[in-house]
Amino acid sequence: MGMETEAGWTHREARVNGVRLHWVEAGEGMPVVLLHGFPEFWWGWRRQIQPLADAGFRVIAPDLRGYNLSEKPRGVGAYRIRTLVADVEALIRHTGAQRAHVVGHDWGGVIAWWLAMQAPERVERLAVLNAPHPRAFRREIRTADQMRRSWYAMAFQLPVLPEMALRANGFRLLESIFRAESVRPGAFADDDLRRYREAAARPGALTAMINYYRAAARYPRPPTRTIPHPTLLIWGERDQALRVQMTEGLEPWVPEIRVERLPQASHWVAAEFAERVTELLAGFLGGG
Repeated sequence: MGMETEAGWTHREARVNGVRLHWVEAGEGMPVVLLHGFPEFWWGWRRQIQPLADAGFRVIAPDLRGYNLSEKPRGVGAYRIRTLVADVEALIRHTGAQRAHVVGHDWGGVIAWWLAMQAPERVERLAVLNAPHPRAFRREIRTADQMRRSWYAMAFQLPVLPEMALRANGFRLLESIFRAESVRPGAFADDDLRRYREAAARPGALTAMINYYRAAARYPRPPTRTIPHPTLLIWGERDQALRVQMTEGLEPWVPEIRVERLPQASHWVAAEFAERVTELLAGFLGGG
């Protein structure tokens, strides 16, 4: 299915890996798959889609399963990491490509790390924004500071209450996730927050979104493997939820890693410093 949207972008949807996924597509060339995080959807890449298309890439920005217009399977087990990785691998195959550049932020970044380890033949180059490599997270979660920062992930293990809290007062808490942490005024316009509210208000969406965290706590993760791809890690140093130390000591697991730390950016680095992030991505994915 295709439908024109902003700036000539096309909405598409298809059943891949047993789930109906929706995505936005723009441009032609080597595929670049942009994976959003919590609590966004494809709109989280609104400032990168057209510039990357103009740079000669075929940009594919999906709503991950459970989000916005994609299908929302019931049950925590539908959101384990192996399944999320299989969704992206199947989406790449569905586009007709053997390999793609993969870029992920937050949960999308977690999926990107695991995709590069579990299906390396599908990945050309890897770029991750403010999402820890699994080994780095395992190392840092032992610190008191990171445990304090990760309180919300623990709270999300409760049934029903997290959904009620995020929905209360017209999704005020959901909105605060963006505006309370963002350190650059104007990074999120009122229209952006309206879109995020509407996506989260879709039937079953909030539970599906939170089930990513519940599944991560309940199901064992696959073994980590060395990532053979050129990798770019972009990190907003003012991230309130993740220690900047997560960017350090990754070479044993990611030998070809390059780290770009943005001291003035928060977790929402792609929204706050869109031009810089786009410049870094376009240069790196183009072979720079």
